[in-house]
Amino acid sequence: MAFTRLAEAATPTARIGLGLAAVGRPGYINLGRDRDLPVERTVDALRERAQELLDTAYARGVRYVDAARSYGRSEEFLADWLRRRPDATDVVVGSKWGYTYTADWRTDADVHEIKDHSVAAFDRQYAETRGLLGPRLDLYQIHSVTPDSPALTDRVLHDRLARLAAEGVTVGLSTSGPAQADAIRAALEVTVDGQPLFRTVQCTYNLLEPSAGPALAEAHEAGLWIIVKEAMANGRLAAPDAPAAVERVAEEVGTGRDTLALAAVLHQPWAGTVLSGAATADQLVSNLEAATVRLDEAQSARLAELPEDPAAYWQHRSRLSWA
Repeated sequence: MAFTRLAEAATPTARIGLGLAAVGRPGYINLGRDRDLPVERTVDALRERAQELLDTAYARGVRYVDAARSYGRSEEFLADWLRRRPDATDVVVGSKWGYTYTADWRTDADVHEIKDHSVAAFDRQYAETRGLLGPRLDLYQIHSVTPDSPALTDRVLHDRLARLAAEGVTVGLSTSGPAQADAIRAALEVTVDGQPLFRTVQCTYNLLEPSAGPALAEAHEAGLWIIVKEAMANGRLAAPDAPAAVERVAEEVGTGRDTLALAAVLHQPWAGTVLSGAATADQLVSNLEAATVRLDEAQSARLAELPEDPAAYWQHRSRLSWA
């Protein structure tokens, strides 16, 4: 599996990946985008921003990059960078299928993406991904699986994905919603010809929403590589919106609130890769400092008092505006 390369990487920052959701399209739900992005969010402006982030990430030891079909032009921007940087042969490239981007490069669209986990959607989107990323695709994930997703029971789809795995592409899934743990445990039961189908899981896990932790530990024990997304809760754990407890512990440690939020996730023994969703190079550099932050038991205990009810957390997330 491609992720063995990350496990063997020497630099601490190799445990942090770069997610392109925030810079692959003009609209997203992260807080503070008006501060972080150019006033004119043209395709060329965000292409340039993505290139800057990728250059900064690679120079500082990041070796996993995460895109998706629904992240606007994220795959295109990543493909541009890979062509420009033929030396970056050690980067592990992941993408996702299952959502179609529909906003047409607008922030005020009524619908920004449409979910479809059918075989037809996989066939179409995999062809699109391969057309852009070619042989550099290492990981292909089903996007945003919930317990009721047909992707967990569709045997025809499973056979398609198993053939993809036989070609050398790691097959994974991402999860979302208050029942992430149920989706993860269901995914662990999916086999093809007696072999587990999924080799990675990408999950929302952060100081406000850690409910999937036990299921992630089980997945790790079963041999899956764990990728954490939304470690900063779409900006709610970064300045200026972080809870007071996060601010106080960050001051004690001598680091930023964003850095602390990522560090808390990196402390989990099952965490393989934790994604930075940075929209600026300065944010990325701050995020990467998390790889060297150490928390004592008392600090970790105080942060463990922050979780919200999962249903309330996801309801709050659903109300975040596409900005």
